[in-house]
Amino acid sequence: MRVLRRGDAGPAVAEIRATLSGLGLLPADSSASPEVAVYDVGVEHAVSTFQQQRGLIADGLVGPATYRALKDATYQLGARPLAYLVSSPVSGDDVMMLQERLLEMGYDAGRANGVFGAQTEAALRSFQRDYGLTVDGICGAETVRALRQLSPRARGGSPVLLREQERVRKAGPRLRGKRIVIDPGHGATDTGVSVAGVNESELVWDLARRLEGKMAATGMQALLSRGPDQCPTEGERANFANEVGGDLFLSLHSDANRSALAQGVASFHFGNATGSTSTIGETLAGFIQRELVVRTGLRDCRAHRKTWDTLRLTRCPAVRVEIGYLTNSDDCRRLTDPSFRDVVAEGILVAVKRLYLLGQNDQPTGTFTFADVLRHELAKAE
Repeated sequence: MRVLRRGDAGPAVAEIRATLSGLGLLPADSSASPEVAVYDVGVEHAVSTFQQQRGLIADGLVGPATYRALKDATYQLGARPLAYLVSSPVSGDDVMMLQERLLEMGYDAGRANGVFGAQTEAALRSFQRDYGLTVDGICGAETVRALRQLSPRARGGSPVLLREQERVRKAGPRLRGKRIVIDPGHGATDTGVSVAGVNESELVWDLARRLEGKMAATGMQALLSRGPDQCPTEGERANFANEVGGDLFLSLHSDANRSALAQGVASFHFGNATGSTSTIGETLAGFIQRELVVRTGLRDCRAHRKTWDTLRLTRCPAVRVEIGYLTNSDDCRRLTDPSFRDVVAEGILVAVKRLYLLGQNDQPTGTFTFADVLRHELAKAE
């Protein structure tokens, strides 16, 4: 779809206006016909508000991700049957409500990401079996009634948090054998941010290769989500991580801003407006953020929740790191220095090691070196 923005008009804009009105973000306007509906300042503000609520980039534009989120927001549990469709998974707020309800009742539906996948179907079948319903994996009227009538087994806890923490604990402190998907942003003809001949895609490709080498030296299986001449979609990158059974997903980017004063590093993990989050992703984002700030001196732009597809659709904990602003002369100068990218790669590796150490045999932020990691791995091997 083409990106809709202020000044556009027509049936596509009328659809967006109607959706925003239905969500209570824009006053209803029944006077204008679909052919002359205008994307005005009010629509732009409503879209930005919606994007902020949904963990999207609040730019006031309706592209594929925002359009998908707007459509998802129109569905309430019970409005349509829900089932697992392998070729075209169903998504929507109704799916998220189903996942959250199943999780509250003790069924492992995975992360509440609003996508009806195989894990959600398995949890739904278990619920149907336990409560004497037709075990068909379809959330229809009968199942919705049962979900609404039954009280959850527990409230106030976070079963997803406990399961993610237990998986990390069972994985052990050693890095050897852990499978990490490294995702260098953009690629091929999509250069990402480009400033004075410096391309984001080339910088993060080099950073990804440096990180891959360091991880391989520790015995980890480091897999790149793309080649130098490829540019998969966000969904394809997430699917790759799921298909190879990744333990962690690390997406590498640099940022841009209209202001040349904007600078620093920020980290992102999955989290939505209802409070559902990847707790291990949040922990790892915090580790990466602190390591890079201390090691590089980049401005701390903190860690944040987002619902981008690379974070939302991966089954394993996923983190996206925006390392510096190429539109800032100081950040750009540092990012083009290979030794600086080596420092960044070491910081990310150490952050991953901290995640699996679970606070044991750890060292202060910024002091754990690549050599320390290797010694720790060898000591454990012995």
